[in-house]
Amino acid sequence: MNLTQKIKTFFAVVLLTSGLITAQSEQPNILFILCDDLGYADVGFNGSKDIITPHMDELAANGMIFTSAYAAHSFCGPSRASILTGRYSQEIGTPFNLHSNSSMNDDDNMGIPTEETFMSNILQDAGYYTSALGKWHLGSAPKYHPNNRGFDNYYGFLGGGHNYFPERYQKEYQKQLKAGNKEIRDYILPLEHNQKEVKETEYITDALSREAIKDIKKAADKKDPFFIYLAYNAPHVPLEAKDEDLKVFANIKNKDRRTYAAMVYAVDRGVGEIVKTLKETNQYNNTLIVFMSDNGGNFDHGANNYPLKGTKGDAWEGGYRVPMFFHYPNKLPKGKKFDYPVSALDLYPTFVNLGKGEIPKNKLLSGKDIMESLINNSEPHKNNMIYCLRYRHGFSDVGARLGDWKITRVGNEPWRLTNITQDIGEKKNMGGRYPDRLKKMVEETQKWTEGFVQPLWYYSAKDEELWKDGRMPQYNETFEVSKLIDLPTKH
Repeated sequence: MNLTQKIKTFFAVVLLTSGLITAQSEQPNILFILCDDLGYADVGFNGSKDIITPHMDELAANGMIFTSAYAAHSFCGPSRASILTGRYSQEIGTPFNLHSNSSMNDDDNMGIPTEETFMSNILQDAGYYTSALGKWHLGSAPKYHPNNRGFDNYYGFLGGGHNYFPERYQKEYQKQLKAGNKEIRDYILPLEHNQKEVKETEYITDALSREAIKDIKKAADKKDPFFIYLAYNAPHVPLEAKDEDLKVFANIKNKDRRTYAAMVYAVDRGVGEIVKTLKETNQYNNTLIVFMSDNGGNFDHGANNYPLKGTKGDAWEGGYRVPMFFHYPNKLPKGKKFDYPVSALDLYPTFVNLGKGEIPKNKLLSGKDIMESLINNSEPHKNNMIYCLRYRHGFSDVGARLGDWKITRVGNEPWRLTNITQDIGEKKNMGGRYPDRLKKMVEETQKWTEGFVQPLWYYSAKDEELWKDGRMPQYNETFEVSKLIDLPTKH
């Protein structure tokens, strides 16, 4: 090789290396879409027979569908706290929903502890334009406000839910004001934009999609990567849908199911417009889109969790196993299903590492970065369990999964062991056949509770009374040996 060839080779290597460094340091946009109380079988990509979701189905088909994705809790507030902090709610004192009434939430002790660094804090520090849209439910006092938890922009409502039609809830709100009512339900309060009230004019789901589109365009103009936490309140009650969406599901006879379907369809319409905007602003190929529900569907209000057992709030699969997909062009395999169990707790380290953020040394995390596992189709939680625990009056419901196996205890019934990959509906109790496996998993789950802390608030006065009297949480009773084994199911 002569000198000229050596020089050309040297510069070629330099250019190639520079390109690799640029590609590796590129921060992807992250769009996290969270639905509220969406059932496992209520989107097309997860087997819905009556609800059509063409836009989400297309993303899922060109991305990766998770068949065993779990929320970190079986109802709203604790689940959302876990997503943004990366911790189980019982580990940080937030296992109960905040009260519905806004004035009670203004208490300085009612919100996710400020000692907990949100993923948004880290991504903001890493140069991301950060935006939270929709439902918050993590505290309304100023120090807990989204703008003080790592979000440059916030548009939505701070409580646990909201009515959908502005012309209706605004009228009721004014009526309550005139009556001098100081305890106005947060479902009818005005929406806010960065701590200032706004007079919304659109159906709430459409308004949140509109705001996401604004954020995408703003980030494109700023040439900053974005992290958008788009927390739709649909299809959470109240069941309210637009006439045009209801007409699409005129064939569904049950009124609740028809309205619920139309609410999910409105989310899908919005997702379609958001994707269109991503393409128009040339951000589509560098955007990770993650979609999931905060917990299982509420089958008393139109949801369908088939083939899972249980509903929102349960430790059965239907309480916290949720529909989910990742769409990440040129980074993840297309049209694949990921069958290994994953947790919503995994989103924190996964998002932060993708965004080149720096996790504080003292920051504890309960999940793990799953990107390498997704690329290699390997099991991310091979040696650790995924848990769910819900406090009830005088006892706790518990579910825990390790690989193919799941243990469940609901109420005062005996512990159950299920091969969840073979028996997704949790019909057969295998505890009698494999008592050692059951006992080991129960013992491991009890060890998990050793890291729990005292709740910072209680959902009701009854909860607080039981806790102070020592009748909650009753871990010893929950995990007592006499409740380990049930008679084997005949088969």
